[in-house]
Amino acid sequence: MLVLGVDPGTATTGYGLVEETPDGTLVARAYGVITTPAELSQGERLLQLFTQLETLIQLHRPDEGAVEKLFFEKNVTTGMAVSQARGVILLAMAKMGISGYEYAPVEIKRSVAGYGGAKKAQMQEMVRLLLQLPAVPRPDDAADALAIAICHHQNRNLRVILEAGSA
Repeated sequence: MLVLGVDPGTATTGYGLVEETPDGTLVARAYGVITTPAELSQGERLLQLFTQLETLIQLHRPDEGAVEKLFFEKNVTTGMAVSQARGVILLAMAKMGISGYEYAPVEIKRSVAGYGGAKKAQMQEMVRLLLQLPAVPRPDDAADALAIAICHHQNRNLRVILEAGSA
């Protein structure tokens, strides 16, 4: 099972592809960021994000996708731009026939680090350890996307166990 995790943003969107092998090991197949130039209009940036994500999906053919839910702190303007990027990401997944799942930041932290209040450095180190990588993935957005994919794998496996128990 290959999962595409996406950390949404307009300027920088992180992506991570994590595969679960038959023995249950999680392996990072690819990760990185999609960036859009600041001088483009918001519509042009969203179109570029959509196009690049569509190409990424065609190249890797993930089975499912997961994206971080929006978390508003103080900057509503940034939150609105991120929500637009999330919509484009979910649209690209749907267009390419991939089921898209959403996880709140606290769910991702709990799944990866075992604690919903984990700090960024803790999360990055857990991603490195869980995927047996030689170094913490860079940039941060890529590490976050890998964490989202790991979270989905763990939640998916739990759903499978619970469904089997209720049958």
